[in-house]
Amino acid sequence: MIGFLAALPSALALWPIPRTLTQGTSNTRADQFSISAEGKSSPVIQNAIGRYLQIISDESFVAPVDYKRGTVKTSGTLNSLVVSVKSTDETLDLNTDESYTLDIPVNGKASLKAQSPYGVVRGLETFSQLVTGNGYSKAILNTPVHIEDSPVYPHRGLSFDTSRNFYSVKSILRILDAMSYNKMNTFHWHVVDSHSWPIESKTYPALHQKGAYSSSMTYYYNDVKRIIKYAKDRGIRVIPEFDVPGHTYIVGQALPDIMSCTNKLPNWDHYAAEPPSGQLNIAKPESIEFTNNIVSEYVKLFPDNVFHLGGDEVNRNCWSEDPDVQKYLAAHPGEDVESLLVNFYAKVHDHLATTGKTAYTWEETLFHSKYVPDNSTILQVWIDQTSVQKAVAQGYRVVSSSYDSYYLDCGHGAWLPNWDGNSWCDPFKTWMHVYNYDVAANITDPAQKKLILGTEVALWSEQSDEHVIDARLWPRASAMAETAWSGKSDVSGRVRTTGEVASRLHEQRYRMVGRGIEAEPMQPLWCARNPGACNLP
Repeated sequence: MIGFLAALPSALALWPIPRTLTQGTSNTRADQFSISAEGKSSPVIQNAIGRYLQIISDESFVAPVDYKRGTVKTSGTLNSLVVSVKSTDETLDLNTDESYTLDIPVNGKASLKAQSPYGVVRGLETFSQLVTGNGYSKAILNTPVHIEDSPVYPHRGLSFDTSRNFYSVKSILRILDAMSYNKMNTFHWHVVDSHSWPIESKTYPALHQKGAYSSSMTYYYNDVKRIIKYAKDRGIRVIPEFDVPGHTYIVGQALPDIMSCTNKLPNWDHYAAEPPSGQLNIAKPESIEFTNNIVSEYVKLFPDNVFHLGGDEVNRNCWSEDPDVQKYLAAHPGEDVESLLVNFYAKVHDHLATTGKTAYTWEETLFHSKYVPDNSTILQVWIDQTSVQKAVAQGYRVVSSSYDSYYLDCGHGAWLPNWDGNSWCDPFKTWMHVYNYDVAANITDPAQKKLILGTEVALWSEQSDEHVIDARLWPRASAMAETAWSGKSDVSGRVRTTGEVASRLHEQRYRMVGRGIEAEPMQPLWCARNPGACNLP
């Protein structure tokens, strides 16, 4: 077992760092070998074997730090990698076991053992990172290698907005590839928002017909199913978000009668966090009926057992000044905007519960209203670090997307053309800042720590689309991926520093580029080739 992997030769500079690893001093030739499943198998396993055989065949990767290494002498030859799995159950949820054990000898047959098909997927990614170019051949260095690995957190995600700007299916599939290279397992798809409704609705076809930017900028059912299947093969859950009752201007293009404060100009900021303003009219039963019908439709399309209901950034002015809301309140003494909001949340959450799905919601649902969600609800917190502490103290399971560390859209200035200033969440979040965030900081109660499910980086798309997405996400999302998989500390309890992990992240960045992910550079190549030489004294 070792706790100083950053100092090891690059062939063992794995990302994310495994829980335990031992190594030898030999090198093994690895240019012609088979990968096969022994005993039980499944479609996910077979697809992963084929995919990684192709990845390894296509690659001849040499890390930047090894640019002068030359060809190393090998002592043996890898003939095969044999995969075995305890269960072929392909259920993918918070309880999925992603652990694996990988053994690579100096000569002969390597073995990958896992509890589930998704442990196989994770182990194959690790194995692929161990294979390095070696002249006209390939090798695995420092054999024999023994790795035992499993994630610290069961939720390691990306929150991704496809409403403000559209992303092609092809670009989303590339994002899923990159997530799998970093052992991330949750694609939180913020599919709709105020600006567009880009997903097909069979219940209300006018939503996408009038709300998508165009028919070619629409995710039809077959597109969604393709994305979900592609993600599953890579061990990635797809959790949809249909944000209500705020962020819903676009619904008014199809159903204007259930809306409040639609596109108020010029003072939109009095009614919404950003233009265009518009929220579901919470005084109208038709708004609840609409929302529940949407939930009923999309819980069938998205198989994951978690469904995100949004609930963030509602604006009370929108309803307080709405004539229909005021008319309702005048006829119902004792009620107010807050009681209407509580009623809306309750009716929608209760309906979701009847579908058997678990509610996932932004923290405002609990902290910024008088509604008290069921304790089975998962809270996504983003406003500050104390939100994690407050949520677990009240017994809620938590995923953190702290805007101060994990909002990857920040740092590009304002996007409102008559305001030459910063965006609300500037500055840019460096990979070091992402890596240094500790979701469990100041939480000492073991029972409360268990309520932390994990973390998600978020990419809001006011200033992003598919042409810049790779650089916006990578390798900064990789930084979160390691801390969510491996934790903040090594097995001895020592907290890892950005200085010591930089060389491994460099390697991961260049590896992703070689696999078609246009990740942005972290430093000059000279710095990548000379670890530590660019550190501040």
